[in-house]
Amino acid sequence: MSNSIMSVEKLPEATVASSRYTGILPCQAIREMLRNGEIKLLSELDPDQIQPASIDLRLGHFAYPVDTSFLTGPALTVLEKIKQLDERFEDFKIDLRKGAVLEKERVYVIPLLEEINLKTKDVVAFANPKSSTGRLDILTRLITDKGTAFDQVEQRYEGRLYLEIVPRTFSVVVKTGTRLSQLRFSRARGATPDPIAPAEWKRLLDEGEIVQLEDNERKLSEEKGMLRFTVDLQGTGEEGALIGYRAKRHTKRIDLERRDYDVLDFWEPIRFHKSASLILDPDEFYILMTKEAIAVPPGFAAEMMSYDTRAGEFRVHYAGFFDPGFGWNPETKKAGGSRGVLEVRSHEVPFLLEHGQTVGWLRYERMAAKPDMLYGQGGLGSNYQNQGLKLAKQFRSA
Repeated sequence: MSNSIMSVEKLPEATVASSRYTGILPCQAIREMLRNGEIKLLSELDPDQIQPASIDLRLGHFAYPVDTSFLTGPALTVLEKIKQLDERFEDFKIDLRKGAVLEKERVYVIPLLEEINLKTKDVVAFANPKSSTGRLDILTRLITDKGTAFDQVEQRYEGRLYLEIVPRTFSVVVKTGTRLSQLRFSRARGATPDPIAPAEWKRLLDEGEIVQLEDNERKLSEEKGMLRFTVDLQGTGEEGALIGYRAKRHTKRIDLERRDYDVLDFWEPIRFHKSASLILDPDEFYILMTKEAIAVPPGFAAEMMSYDTRAGEFRVHYAGFFDPGFGWNPETKKAGGSRGVLEVRSHEVPFLLEHGQTVGWLRYERMAAKPDMLYGQGGLGSNYQNQGLKLAKQFRSA
């Protein structure tokens, strides 16, 4: 634990006392939580581990293969539950310190290098897969000891964090320190954070701070705090224009530390041909993009939400958290050119997706304070700023 103390001491002081934060906590509050022991590290903090409104979580030293996904319930720790499922689980653990393969369609549980000791009663935390995790079709869910829900850390929780991992399409190579998920913290005055006032939401839309929309598309974004987004199946509109990718079923494993894989070894390009539509084959995995250029201003964070399931049996995202500054142009203070990337899977039956069809929502939440760094700035390793149709960072740019 001495490494974590050394690294935390080097962090800059928070600019606002933590007791004054309500809403999604910014990076300066996360640094304060590291200093006061609410976040504990089992190895030294990575330089870019803290993001504008979240902290990346890192895989620990061992992975436990399990036969099923589970929640512990209020009586058991995660390791106690794994032992209940298999008394010899320690005999089959996988050493990640030099790297190891996680096979597709297998379930693994991995203790993380971060622990939590939430001292303030009105602070909770939520986890999301990182962008590259979703674009590789890796299902991840955070589990806590004596927990009753995935991806949540309840008030006053004290203990270890674990990640359930299921590679869906590609087998992957991971190691101790690999980052597949991120954790954000929220403080509310009551049951929920302060809502976005209707007048403020209207101003954000009118001034183009969150989306680039034509006047005739304005109707898509008039729900308070919720931005509908649609799918782009046209691209430039020219015959042969690239509009997406479909994952190949049988490929080599992907080492998550590499950045030089050939796209065509793993993906089939999808191109515009005759009509702006796409039939989704059941259980195939697609990468598509939004028609709209979207942004998250400095005072907000956003989460991608599934659209009403009555619109069709398909899932449109796996990694859905957008840090403050995503797609936002600090010079014009408007939405820039960043599209949202969609990770799409149809279930059970083929489904016809058409250009401009609504496929999801972005739910905007107020930050407790503006972060002192923004996504895409300050050497954060923001791989997807100003993105169009973009695969995970492990693949060479086309």
